[in-house]
Amino acid sequence: MDFGLNRDEIALQMRARAFAERIVRPRAAAIDRDGQYPLDVVAALTEAGFVGMTIPKSLGGQDRPFLDAVLVIEEMAKACTVTARIVVETNMGAISTVMAYGSEEQKRLAAKLVLAGDKPAICITEPDAGSDTTAMTTRADRRGDSYVINGKKHWITGAGVSLLHLIFARVFDESGNDLGIGGFLAVRDQHKGLRVTRREPTMGLCGMPEGEIVFENLELPTSMAVLPPSGLRRGFADLMNAYNSQRVGAGTVAMGIAAGALEHALDWAKTRRQFGRPIGEFQGLQWMLADMQTQLTAARLMLYAAARSRGPNDSPFPDPMQAAQAKIFASEAAIKIVNDALQFYGARGYSRDFPLERMARDVRMFTIGGGTAQVLRTLVASKMLGWKLPQTRDGYAPRPPRDATE
Repeated sequence: MDFGLNRDEIALQMRARAFAERIVRPRAAAIDRDGQYPLDVVAALTEAGFVGMTIPKSLGGQDRPFLDAVLVIEEMAKACTVTARIVVETNMGAISTVMAYGSEEQKRLAAKLVLAGDKPAICITEPDAGSDTTAMTTRADRRGDSYVINGKKHWITGAGVSLLHLIFARVFDESGNDLGIGGFLAVRDQHKGLRVTRREPTMGLCGMPEGEIVFENLELPTSMAVLPPSGLRRGFADLMNAYNSQRVGAGTVAMGIAAGALEHALDWAKTRRQFGRPIGEFQGLQWMLADMQTQLTAARLMLYAAARSRGPNDSPFPDPMQAAQAKIFASEAAIKIVNDALQFYGARGYSRDFPLERMARDVRMFTIGGGTAQVLRTLVASKMLGWKLPQTRDGYAPRPPRDATE
């Protein structure tokens, strides 16, 4: 099927595919088994130019669109989920937030770290503030020319390996007035008071640490506050727009895992023989293959369209509704495709000697991280109805007319 890719995009996709086969696939099982962040693979990704692709050329990047990152992410995910996550987070999320809303000083700092191979960490989730991000209690208190941050975050991807951290905290002025939620940049080992206290024992993605971070009187100069054009009071919504690119990236990882799983299933259907013939000759399995391919094609179309889209008011990030729909569909379809692919292998699929077992554990994360499928459905319904749909007991509130908010 023609996915509307031009010659340059196809060339990038082919280069990423060759890299994944040569460098990434041979390391995938060991990364999962050992649970170690793959610094050797990061170095190879950096040398190949697959990190910081979306960073402007003026800062040393390639100024590539999100779709180019998606093409690379998909190819990496077919071979190794951890590697694909690294590509997501060195091209989307925190780094794209800084490139959109950061000061020149912040952009130079972030670009330098990422182009050297650092995977930035987004510090937003707390023990009692997951989907309900506005319930966060981490606070940043203004003290003259500094902010002092105290609090706890958990399930922070890259905890202990990331240098650059984008920290979300509730901001208070020197009189103790709550000004809303803002973002702050901190660099591990340069800013004292940032401490990783725990690594989560995860089901999958074992080479990518998920951890708890405690901030104890972390003092940052005011120049490290990320201030969108709409200011602190309304800036949290702008900062959260970065999740639209992150969601497209996460959905692409799920879709890439599914694509890799389908390749395994198709090969097995042609080569595995039972009852004297290849198992692909059985109609029940043929129909499974057809359904898997159909779901994969639909997911890919939605993700490519979301990556190409732009949000309202010429936002630098993908359209929130398209990003949410693509992530919902791709992540849920991917779980089904991977499970069906494992079924093709029978008992072998359940063995850690074969990649389907690892893929089944990895793919399960993507209906959870970056916005659960249920929360994203609420977002989609909110856009459809034109209502705010807070999950508090107070119920919904009609959205104000568009021109009243612009």
